[in-house]
Amino acid sequence: MTAYECPRCRIQSPVEALTWCCPKCRGPWDLAFTSAPVPLPSLASRVNSLWRYAEALPPLPYGPEVSLGEGRTPLVRLTDSDDGSVSAKLDFLMPTLSFKDRGAVMLAAHARRLGPRTVLADSSGNAGTAIAAYGARAGLDCVVYVPEGTSPKKLEQIRAHGARIVEVPGDREATARAAREAADEPGVFYASHVYNPYFLHGTKTYVYELWEELGGRLPDTIVVPVGNGTLLLGAALAVEELYGHGLVEHRPALVAVQAEAVSPLAEAFHAGAEDLTGPAVARPTLAEGIAIPAPPRARQILRAVRATGGTFLTVTEEQIRTAQRDLAGRGLFVEATGVACWAAVSATPPRPGLTVVPLCGAGAKTGLAS
Repeated sequence: MTAYECPRCRIQSPVEALTWCCPKCRGPWDLAFTSAPVPLPSLASRVNSLWRYAEALPPLPYGPEVSLGEGRTPLVRLTDSDDGSVSAKLDFLMPTLSFKDRGAVMLAAHARRLGPRTVLADSSGNAGTAIAAYGARAGLDCVVYVPEGTSPKKLEQIRAHGARIVEVPGDREATARAAREAADEPGVFYASHVYNPYFLHGTKTYVYELWEELGGRLPDTIVVPVGNGTLLLGAALAVEELYGHGLVEHRPALVAVQAEAVSPLAEAFHAGAEDLTGPAVARPTLAEGIAIPAPPRARQILRAVRATGGTFLTVTEEQIRTAQRDLAGRGLFVEATGVACWAAVSATPPRPGLTVVPLCGAGAKTGLAS
């Protein structure tokens, strides 16, 4: 049986309910779901989307109908040396040009099963675009809350898919608060990439693809940008599933990257804290997609990084600018948030073995950082 479960209170709720958070602590849900092993030899003949890993995904009857062929993005070598090599996974080549498609297709398939009056999302751009696109594919009415000052190109993309936009005065946190208030209204499905765990089970396919691409093994290090932590937590899910099923021999280190300007998780990690040490000051940063001062899943993120022997790195605004131009010079035009991991890896000594970084969003969404 699949059910929502609060990781703190252990309260459960049916996944058919529109309850978007734990009624006791108002925290995000996890999913009480047990995956089955994915047989590697059978993958060559399967559908070319993330649904090829059906055994690892929670059952969703409308998944294939909602799919836009997301997933299966290229893995490209960036550096190669005796000390260690770095490869990039090009998740900016998704249907809506960001990795958020991995989770959005899961939310849209689940929402179509429930048939809500409205699907609601909040985003600084990429998640909202993905929800709008997959909501359109599923025939759902969508509204997306965004902070004022969101990239006009991202707003245009959201509107093009037929979603309504609510621009909220203030920062990303103010937008999330406004969306959560609206999510309590009857008939609303909150397609939250933070609170709804179906999103995490979509992002975990990032690691399943690495496992398949590398012939049944995983990199030594997986570096991910972290704001709300949806890609990192999805990666941690996949690593535990693959290891638990005996499909890999080791767990890779998970290295999380934050912008120095907004780095509450990095501060908590290096202070040895199990949770945020206090509210972070939301200073301006080019990496707007990870500028989250109070991520609701902070405890889970910190625990996941520590469990793998990973760490947190931070990058400056100048390092982000330099990394974006460096990747563009290599033929890869990636938005500022999406280059944070390459910026961090470029500025630190190489780690042994293979390191993989995601390039999460296309540069065409925001342009070149100035």
